[in-house]
Amino acid sequence: MSKVEDTVARHYTHGTLSEIVRGGLEKLGAETDTNPIDLLAAVDEFHMGGRPATKALAQALQFEPGSTVLDIGCGLGGTARFLATTYQCQAVGIDLTPEYISVGEELNEDLGLTDQISLHVASALDLPLADAQFDRACMLHVGMNIQDKQKLMQEAARVIRPGGYFGVYDVMRTGDAPIIYPVAWAEDEGTSFVSSITDYRQTLEAAGFEIMDVIDKRDVAISFFEAIMARLAQGGPPPLGLHIVMGNNAKIKVKNMFTNVQNGTVSPVQIIAKRT
Repeated sequence: MSKVEDTVARHYTHGTLSEIVRGGLEKLGAETDTNPIDLLAAVDEFHMGGRPATKALAQALQFEPGSTVLDIGCGLGGTARFLATTYQCQAVGIDLTPEYISVGEELNEDLGLTDQISLHVASALDLPLADAQFDRACMLHVGMNIQDKQKLMQEAARVIRPGGYFGVYDVMRTGDAPIIYPVAWAEDEGTSFVSSITDYRQTLEAAGFEIMDVIDKRDVAISFFEAIMARLAQGGPPPLGLHIVMGNNAKIKVKNMFTNVQNGTVSPVQIIAKRT
């Protein structure tokens, strides 16, 4: 693991995530008969737009039952759980942060999903996976922590079979103003490598992908942050929410991300690419 990757992993490390997430799930589970995977979405879908954004990406990737999918930068495994249970596919997730993988594996065991999902500590720049192993791959809010986008896309291309699809949903630069920190993915610019839509297109194409679709989801992000801030203003944070994974300065991170999006500096962008 490189120095930057180590810093990124420490940024996302919580320390007591297992007891907080599982405790929150137990509390909410006692109050409702909602599917636990849907309850977990409040904390394990760590990206602008949450579960609805995941659904939109999945629909664009045209999943088929029995597909194999890789989630690059899987976090707690929320997207992998959603895909595995919704589309009856086999999911693999990788992430730099050991605590995320440990807690994600615990949740998979609790939910009886270990036969469908496996999570591993690994770098997106050096995937411990076979060539052409997957029908689909996705990456949600990950590239902002990776400077070498070309290597990132090359590794994704290596493990996706020809004709397979890669769905990217990252925060991208849409303006020239400085990014206000801290944000969810970085405390400062030392581990923040936000690139433009053009950069993503060029590195994807150079790696062997054909760009099928690009959608700027600024409006999704604005609605998402407005809803979070309204909930916090009304009664404080819920038992499960993104404040848990963002840490003690979650409020300022939310405020800064909202401002960065409103100002046109960054925006979450969905790209669908086909492996040629």
